[in-house]
Amino acid sequence: MSGARRAAFLDRDGVINVDHGYVVRQEEFDFVPGVLQASAQLIADGYALVVVTNQSGIGRGLYTTADFERLTAWMKARFASAGAPLAGVYFCPHHPVDAQEPYRRQCDCRKPAPGLLLQAQRELDLSLVDSVLFGDRRSDLLAAAAAGVPTRVLLGTDGSADPTEDAPEASARFRSLADAVASSWWRSRHAVVRRG
Repeated sequence: MSGARRAAFLDRDGVINVDHGYVVRQEEFDFVPGVLQASAQLIADGYALVVVTNQSGIGRGLYTTADFERLTAWMKARFASAGAPLAGVYFCPHHPVDAQEPYRRQCDCRKPAPGLLLQAQRELDLSLVDSVLFGDRRSDLLAAAAAGVPTRVLLGTDGSADPTEDAPEASARFRSLADAVASSWWRSRHAVVRRG
């Protein structure tokens, strides 16, 4: 089922913010340099911004869903003030082994499963075949591939080094979201076509 909008799916930890490990408080949340400006450019290029993130810290009992939602509300406000409003934030609290009940289970939403992207597609009326995913792990790319998202960009974790994971599913590889969106590869292949 094809929707009207194309999306730029963004992983959170390591792509949007520096991955300090189970980040849940504002004071721990450091934006990767250039990510807000790059996100505003994605909006200008005609993409809806959708965050898809594994948050097993909830299932492990390290923080609550309410804690996550509080931080998410703050993050969404920061994106909006940068001219890059988020269309949605989708998260998976589960883990098949290292979680407490009722979160210890095999699910269809924890990446590399495609459930988060498919939920966003249904709820936001997205065209997955016209969408792109930016992630720093192979599991991000595998989720996108399983959901039918053809363009999958592997980024370096925290934007501080080139990607290290072996990921044949990657359409391209860049150090950061800012580098990807500023690249000639992106500008030539994915910028919105202006009609005048």
